[in-house]
Amino acid sequence: MQDHRAAGRAPPPPPLLLLLQLLLLSRAAALHPDELFPYGEAHGDQRLREGDDQSSAAVQLAVPLRFYDAQFRSLYVGTNGIISTQDFPKETQYVDNDLPTDFPAIVPFLADIDTSGGRGRVLYRQDSSPAVLGLAARYVRAGFPHAAASFTPTHAFVATWDQVGAYEEVGHRAAPSEELNTFQAVLASDESDAYALFLYPANGLQFFGTRPKESYNVQLQLPARVGFCRGEADDLKREGKYLSLTRTEQSVKNLYQLSNVGIPGLWAFHIGSASSLDNVRPAAVGGALSAAHSSAPLKHPFSHAVALKADHPEDSLDYYDENEEEVEYPPAEAEAATVDIAFHSSADSGPEAGGLSPPDSDLASPLPPPASSEQPSHPHSESTAGEPPSKQEAQLQEVPSPEWRPGAQPLGQPGAGSVVVPAVDGDSVAPAQEAPTRHPDDAGARYSVPSLSGGGRSVAGVEEDITPNAKVFTYNAAPKETCERNHGQCSAHAFCTDYTAGFCCHCQSSFFGDGKHCLPEGAPHRVNGKVSGHLRVGHTPVHFTDVDLHAYIVGNDGRAYTAISHIPPPAAQALLPLTPLGGLFGWLFALEKPGSENGFSLTGATFVQDTEVTFYPGQERLRIIQTAEGLDPENYLSMKINIQGQVPYVPANSIAHLAPYKEIYHHSDSGVTSTSSRDYYLTFGTVNQTGSYRIHKNITYQGCRHAPSHRAVPAAQQLTVDRVFALYNEEEGVLRFAVTSQIGPVEVTAPPPNPCEDGTHTCAPAEQARCIPHGDGTFSCACLPGYAGDGHQCSDVDECSEKSCHPAATCHNTPGSFSCRCQPGYLGDGIKCTPGPTKRPRTMCERWKESLLEHYGGTARDDQYVPQCDDLGRFVPLQCHGKSDFCWCVDKDGREVVGTRTQPGVTPTCLPEAVPSPIGAMPRPEDPPPLEGSFLVYGQKERLGQLPLKGTQLLKKQDKTLRSMKGSIIVGLDYDCRERKVYWTDAYQRVIGRIGVQPGAEPEVIISSGLLRPEGLAVDFIHRTMYWTDSGLNQIVRSNLDGSEKTVLFYVDLVNPRAITVDPVGGNLYWTDWNRDAPKIETSSLAGTGRRILIGNDLGLPNGLNFDPVTERLCWVDAGTRKLECTLRDGTGRQVIHSNLNHPFSVISYIDHFYYTDWRKDAIISVDAYAGEVTDVHLPKQRDHLYGITAVFPYCP
Repeated sequence: MQDHRAAGRAPPPPPLLLLLQLLLLSRAAALHPDELFPYGEAHGDQRLREGDDQSSAAVQLAVPLRFYDAQFRSLYVGTNGIISTQDFPKETQYVDNDLPTDFPAIVPFLADIDTSGGRGRVLYRQDSSPAVLGLAARYVRAGFPHAAASFTPTHAFVATWDQVGAYEEVGHRAAPSEELNTFQAVLASDESDAYALFLYPANGLQFFGTRPKESYNVQLQLPARVGFCRGEADDLKREGKYLSLTRTEQSVKNLYQLSNVGIPGLWAFHIGSASSLDNVRPAAVGGALSAAHSSAPLKHPFSHAVALKADHPEDSLDYYDENEEEVEYPPAEAEAATVDIAFHSSADSGPEAGGLSPPDSDLASPLPPPASSEQPSHPHSESTAGEPPSKQEAQLQEVPSPEWRPGAQPLGQPGAGSVVVPAVDGDSVAPAQEAPTRHPDDAGARYSVPSLSGGGRSVAGVEEDITPNAKVFTYNAAPKETCERNHGQCSAHAFCTDYTAGFCCHCQSSFFGDGKHCLPEGAPHRVNGKVSGHLRVGHTPVHFTDVDLHAYIVGNDGRAYTAISHIPPPAAQALLPLTPLGGLFGWLFALEKPGSENGFSLTGATFVQDTEVTFYPGQERLRIIQTAEGLDPENYLSMKINIQGQVPYVPANSIAHLAPYKEIYHHSDSGVTSTSSRDYYLTFGTVNQTGSYRIHKNITYQGCRHAPSHRAVPAAQQLTVDRVFALYNEEEGVLRFAVTSQIGPVEVTAPPPNPCEDGTHTCAPAEQARCIPHGDGTFSCACLPGYAGDGHQCSDVDECSEKSCHPAATCHNTPGSFSCRCQPGYLGDGIKCTPGPTKRPRTMCERWKESLLEHYGGTARDDQYVPQCDDLGRFVPLQCHGKSDFCWCVDKDGREVVGTRTQPGVTPTCLPEAVPSPIGAMPRPEDPPPLEGSFLVYGQKERLGQLPLKGTQLLKKQDKTLRSMKGSIIVGLDYDCRERKVYWTDAYQRVIGRIGVQPGAEPEVIISSGLLRPEGLAVDFIHRTMYWTDSGLNQIVRSNLDGSEKTVLFYVDLVNPRAITVDPVGGNLYWTDWNRDAPKIETSSLAGTGRRILIGNDLGLPNGLNFDPVTERLCWVDAGTRKLECTLRDGTGRQVIHSNLNHPFSVISYIDHFYYTDWRKDAIISVDAYAGEVTDVHLPKQRDHLYGITAVFPYCP
């Protein structure tokens, strides 16, 4: 054998190294920002105005753009990541809704984007330069190697969103987010076809969705929408064509991690053609670019259909067409052999490898080479296989070293670092025979090569040691936990980062927690739990099991309120001084000083606090174990608490006095510890009792230890509890604690003077102003309510001059306040006065009735006629001779309507102003009763709208406001036909109110406590009760119509209760629960007995529910299935009325029509109950989401 070393030249590379060379040359990183199409004013871009909801003027295209089946001559660019062929409506009509939109749209990243204050820019231009057209052509041909093989664009439209931010309301201690996105859309066309390119560079997407501006559910965040929409169809019964690519946060992240062209971050679509194009067609991966760019995690050429059915669907980008069925695509190119390699590198990485083929290689990329400069590192972004990897070089017989990606998977696992082996001269690369094994005494590489079969997989184990300073690479099967495979462990409001030893989750800006559990900063937080105890109170044993615990935390000022119900009185009284029961939540959610972190930021929602308490002077010992078990679907913290030991006896009716305190918390890798002492004293009657106890806390949790030291918490922090309060109410059986806490560095110096306490302030007297200490020796002054001024000088405000009282009241001004008193003849509190009871004059009906009864001697026989009058003294339209069956109809003046007198056994139908049709079959569509004075009432944020009806026709021009209530969100609505009042729930003010429908009626709040998020509402006009759902408390509640005798009917097995309705005649109650895991419609009796699931299948988001007493049918609208369906009251006879709704929220039936409120169109839509067709759409002038809807009619059914 010839000695190449003696000849002075390197030996030819062995087969394995040649294989690795081909593989490594075929790999490349994700799309670099420098690989975007050129943009900026220097390239001729126009810049969109800064702002929250801006749109460009019409850009007149040089040649029409083909989009779906039409051609368009102009385009509009919007701030919110969207391009359209027409100007945009108000953003509330589309930015928070799923696709499709009602207008033509090209959507690279639809979210609530705001460029105010210089936070990014939106650029756009037409371009026909050869460089841009050539690059677009190569990208398109790569994605469509057959269909676009000859595609040569003549014009391009380039839109770039550069470093843009999400709209946000900057809250307490939260600076504007630094998460900014960059992405691009390019539309390239020739005379017959148009293609769209969406480009998402590495680290270009730092936020993945935005929150709705107008949602009372503050925890809601909507993933960005990506796709295409043709716009609204010609008729109202169906939507136009569309293609939707994203539905989850992970599918948004996949935009830069995956590709349908072969370059992670690049996506191509065929959007218009002179020939037939049923819908936008995505490219199929594996085109000409796959040799130059490949996504490392892909084990086979990528198939969208396969990805959607994979075991890990969260790792796939979701495609949805107009029917929400899987889109079929042409098969990818023939599958190549794959080699799985897991790379481990030394700590000091060298410069990036370009990853490009040499110019004379068969694998040369048809694209310009990417920039060779080193990629910047982004420690706070997600690190996955789709992002720019950190790379290392090594000399391996002049073969480029493998690229190392933090997200590479271990050997032997599906998708583990797979690389597509390209074809060379038409044949796949595979050694013809097993390569020779180098001996230990040979200089250079040591390697072994298992045999490869055609198309099979090979695992290579290679070690290289060329010089003492050479970098060493080991290819083995050692597993490593990475973000790519474990991102699901992070919160939806967190990002994942790969570190040398593993991955960590970190909460996004404006959220706090440990990354696996994240909560919004500044928002209220809630805790639900169970408490069990085995105590000896003095010498008395007391046991209790799973009593309820609820806590409410005001996130922006560190207040925590805790309530524990039904602890036996001796134990509850004895636990009064024990602040650790409620103080835990003070530490968890304490207000954070700069550089400090509260408990939840460290532990998240899973931890154990083990507290040992020793009481003095009696040496009683107690142990409290508080276990956090995660967040429930409502983001409420779940707790289990166990208390065991002995506590001193505390006399009944004692009051506990607890002083503010401070605790030092010491942090280590194993957890958190704290030791402190507490004094307390009790008063009961004239007796005082003092005591103290010592506390030792040990908090253990599973933190992430892979993150660098910059996330380390100070070794010690100080919890300062400014206020602490404990109370036991034996009548309610509730033990309450309240604390106000903040956490910060340990104080080592004396606190600064407090001018507000030592009297050195210069504020006005205490009865006029309040002194506010700032904690640093300074203060500010503020006048108390009822006074005006700068706080140093305050003067009384004359509220009477401001007309604070009712016009029918007398106002009396007093220092700092005022009083109102209703004038004689009026009733009320002075703020509201109503005319006192007056006797109205008798009507003609009443006078005639009184006269006849006097004539009959005071009473009438069964065969004698007496006029029948209603509650207001009007003639009842149907009049009869006593108790006989001889009846006739009368007009409003009591005159008989000719031709209406009937024979015995036959009751006439009296119309109009007559009783409605009796309960039974629905009137025929061609003969609806022409009821007069009927109208719809709907809730639109803080507005009650009134929409008159003419039969079933919407009188849209007569739409008006019945009442506007500032600061409200009116959700549930129902009508009491007996008192002619509309009842509503207010989810923002947390009240239930009512108002008469007559002109001039004033609203009245009837329930203002015990509500958290009231939604659906139903009135039983027969039994004079009402029912409502509370999705915050997960309850179904009943009360009288005046709010009295409130009773919680159900509070278990409820997740998201929303709509509710009653069947007064049948005695049934119905409600919906849109629990996404198990949506259902339930029923029970009106008393709450006999609960059962009525409908439990084929439901999505059942939002609206209505029982029609005429047809005796229960009907609902579902925003998930987009159907309007009905069933009989017992759940049988289920029938689909309409199967293509938009986004329904509430529904009401009236005569032979349904009317539902729609969130996509912000409209009221009417549907014919028999034909199942949309008959009309009403768009109120005020464009906001519509919530509840009900019908108002003259008479009760």
